[in-house]
Amino acid sequence: MAHVLIVDDEPSICWGLSELVRSLGHTTASAPSAEEGFALAERQRPDVVVLDVRLPGIDGITAMRRFHEQIGPLPIIIITAFGDLPTAIEAMRRGAFEYLVKPFELAAAQHAIERAIEPRPASANSRRAPPAATAQPTLVGASPAMQEVFKRIAMVAASDACVHIHGESGTGKELVARAIHQYSRRAQGPFVAVNLAALSPTLAESELFGHVRGAFTGAESSRKGVLEQAHGGTIFLDEAADIPPAVQVKLLRVLEYGEFAPVGGDRAVRSDFRIITATHQDLGRLVAEGRFRADLYYRLMTFTIELPPLRQRPGDVPLLAEFFLDQLAAKNRCPRPILTPEIAAQLESRPWYGNVRELRNALEHAVLIARGGPLHRDHFPPPTPASHDTNATRETMLAAMVAAWAEQQIAARPEATGLYEQLMNLIEPPLFRAVLARNRGQFLAAAKQLGLHRVTLKRKMAGYGEGDEAI
Repeated sequence: MAHVLIVDDEPSICWGLSELVRSLGHTTASAPSAEEGFALAERQRPDVVVLDVRLPGIDGITAMRRFHEQIGPLPIIIITAFGDLPTAIEAMRRGAFEYLVKPFELAAAQHAIERAIEPRPASANSRRAPPAATAQPTLVGASPAMQEVFKRIAMVAASDACVHIHGESGTGKELVARAIHQYSRRAQGPFVAVNLAALSPTLAESELFGHVRGAFTGAESSRKGVLEQAHGGTIFLDEAADIPPAVQVKLLRVLEYGEFAPVGGDRAVRSDFRIITATHQDLGRLVAEGRFRADLYYRLMTFTIELPPLRQRPGDVPLLAEFFLDQLAAKNRCPRPILTPEIAAQLESRPWYGNVRELRNALEHAVLIARGGPLHRDHFPPPTPASHDTNATRETMLAAMVAAWAEQQIAARPEATGLYEQLMNLIEPPLFRAVLARNRGQFLAAAKQLGLHRVTLKRKMAGYGEGDEAI
């Protein structure tokens, strides 16, 4: 039986977690502040501490060190509703066992607590702290999806594991790679980025591995490849799906043995680097199609980070807009325009198929036109249509539109009720008409396809003022 100390100023959180711990057969105590948590820990030593970040008095991150000094090394599970990358990094630097972002599922909390209670070697909680960063990465977002990204960056930064970042174009994959490098032990080493989609197979091999003089026509002198240039640091291979087959073989050997031969050379070169890859394509599908080596795939996919498209986190758009407006006004030496609530809501409702990159470009266009005044709708370029090379599907587009609609309704009227009925009134009529049209007006066939009874469909159509001449 273990004893779990819960420190959170929200009584509902303390109650819910306490009930969970007791249902698992363990004892628990709870406190609304770090100071009271220290006192409880004096009376009964906890085996696990669940600790909120935002607390009255001493904050959770500061309290971690005090708990470790008072009790010794023990698992501390950090929970927060205000996750950002620096907080996640600092929590992991100080030895957090797990990092949960509110609102979290009880199943996630149970999994974390059960793992924390499991017996571990004495050194299991010791972590090598990465050096403090000199500048914060420009990753912006308060949505649960982005907080999960921050958490995963924090989890992997201090290691040397291969990391694969998957996301649509414009979501910020290189920013994530730079953040991992910045918070790693290699932060003082070089960060070398290569976009493989821009290179031919021959150039890709030479760019990565370097070449000796005379290796091919035009090679008038020897040149170090980026794998050698990245010694002591990190190499970022963007669009990894475009690694040529011959290069895949050589790259696998580098990952296995840490050495390679330049193009045209026979002398082995050793290099110590961390590799981070990224792509908007599905590497697993390419493996299944025989277009990407399975053995290399498994090496590169040691740890994955999924970057959400901007349309799946519309609540982050105003934060990003304010951030970019500061940047762009300084860059273009012009007054900073005003982002009104109306324009912020309009920006949230756009699908942004080009993601954060498209948002930034649209804001720069608006900054140059607004000249310091309030932003207006006509200051922005028209939306970019979805293109064939994005991962956007009609389903994700529809989900994003529904989420944006709900956000707008609640922002306009926080006391709003009946949103479900309003949404059904918008969605059901065009859905029914489309299915009826496909079934040539036959209600029985349409109702079967919809999963409704024929009478129910006719009643709903009548309620929407739709004629029921068809039978």
